[in-house]
Formats: sequence, structure tokens, C-alpha cells
Amino acid sequence: MYDTIVIGGGPAGLTAALYAIRKEMSTVLISPDIGGQMLLTNEIENYPGFESILGFDLSDKMESHVRKYPVSFEMASVEKLKRLPDGHFSVELDDGKQIIGKTVIVTAGKRNRTLNIDGESRLTGRGVSYCATCDGPFYKNKVTAVVGGGDSAIQAAIEMASISKQVYLLVRSKIRASEILVSRLNKLPNIKVMLGYSPVKIIGEDKVVGIDIRNNLTEEESSISLDGIFIEAGGIPNNGYLPESVTTNKSGEIISDKYGVTNISGLFAAGDVTDRKDKQVVIAAGEGAAAALAAHDYLLRH
Repeated sequence: MYDTIVIGGGPAGLTAALYAIRKEMSTVLISPDIGGQMLLTNEIENYPGFESILGFDLSDKMESHVRKYPVSFEMASVEKLKRLPDGHFSVELDDGKQIIGKTVIVTAGKRNRTLNIDGESRLTGRGVSYCATCDGPFYKNKVTAVVGGGDSAIQAAIEMASISKQVYLLVRSKIRASEILVSRLNKLPNIKVMLGYSPVKIIGEDKVVGIDIRNNLTEEESSISLDGIFIEAGGIPNNGYLPESVTTNKSGEIISDKYGVTNISGLFAAGDVTDRKDKQVVIAAGEGAAAALAAHDYLLRH
């Protein structure tokens, strides 16, 4: 039995594991991969200590730091989490293995939200992508589109502007990104910002050749010829394994206080899986630390 089970391997999970093990709590971290959304981020410029660092490199540094301590790693997905009659927790993995812990810290982040439009699923991997950092280089000197209005979408558009000859940024309502990103966006002549437009169909047989879009004000539809589309429409919390008794908001995010405490005694949460407004690497890391310290305090009192 572990003192704490950390579910998720992003910045929140890695930091939670680090703080837990340094409090001499026996710790296991469960995740199918390490890095979380950092792996989908090209350049990070707002993490203290690094003027600029690739998301992959920051993830690698965090993981290396944690692995210097006796943290157990289970490279698997969680199928089910339940609280046992004795107050402990049981976590069932996709390989059938069961892990028991006195506390659980959920830091599983989010997965990409799809648009659910015609052609999206069929052409995923053939012109439809959810990661500009991963697939952007395939579209050198081609025409691409980015869908979304948040930080990740603007970052993707800026990144693609250095690769593609033309980038269309499709924003359903308004841009919600940070001022510094918007300033950079506006300086790039090969990005065409299309506010108030939504994609309705992705065109192509074996590969993407275009996209049908709708003006949300006039409802007029038109088409754009392009080679690739990057969907940055936000995320869906990875929480399908949680007991129904865990309180979440309408978006499925776990409701927790500033210490990561949830409505279930002994269950804590941190990072993008929670209802925190701002989804940032540095915030997720801080929340992971807070949740681990709260779990330690819980164990002292129970």
C-alpha cells in the first residue's frame, strides 16, 4: 500500500510526486506517458528559471528530477478509482493491475476536444492534427488553418506562420489569449484572422484539401482551399474513472479548493483536470505541490 497515488504525469503530477516523496510518503505515479500537455507545446517562455525552453525539454528535466527519488512509476491508464470501506483507495489499471493507496492525487489533465464535424475523424492524421508542434513541419510552404481562440491556438498559429506560406486562424467568437501572444500574432503578415467563423466540414478523400466555414453572424458558408488544419478547441478532463460522488462542474472539471482538497476525504486534485481558470504549466506545478502537502497533512491527521 502506498501513502499516495498520483494519477497523471504532467507538470502537476510530477511536482506532486516530488513533494510527496520528499515528505517521505511512499508514492506511485500512474500515467500512460510523461509530460502531459508540455509535450504538445513548442516553446515555453513563462516558466521561471528558463527564458525559453521547449516543452519536451522541460518535461524531461522534471521527470529526471523526480526519478532521482524512489518514486514508483506505472506506465498505464486508470480504468477505475474507488474508495474502499476502510477509507483507502483502490485504483484499477488497464492491464488489470490493482493499486491500493491511503490518498490519491488526481492530476490527469485534459485530452483534446474534437469539433465533431464531417471529415474530422476520417482525415485525422491525413491533414487534421491536434498538435502543431508535432505535425507542423509537414506543412512547409503550404496553406494551413488553426481553429481556436485561446493561448494554445494563438501559439499554434504563430508557430505555423514560420512554416506555412499562409495561415488562417478561425475564431468562433473572440480571441481569449494573452496580450503578448496577440501582439505577436498581429505582427505576422501571413496569418489571416477570421473572427466569427466556425468550421462546418473538412474536405478531402485521402487527404485534406479544404474546409467549409460558416459566418456565425450571417450564417453564410464559404470554402477555403488548404493542406492542413490544426484543431486547438480546448480540452476535456481525463476523469472517466472517477466515482460519481466526486463533485465536478458542468465541464467535468474537478472542483477543489486552493489546497487541492475535493469533496471526498483523502482525494486531492491539481492541474488542468480541476476547475481552476488559468491553465498554465507553472500554475499546475504549484497546485501539484499544494495537493501533495495537503495529502501529507491529511495522513498526519488520519
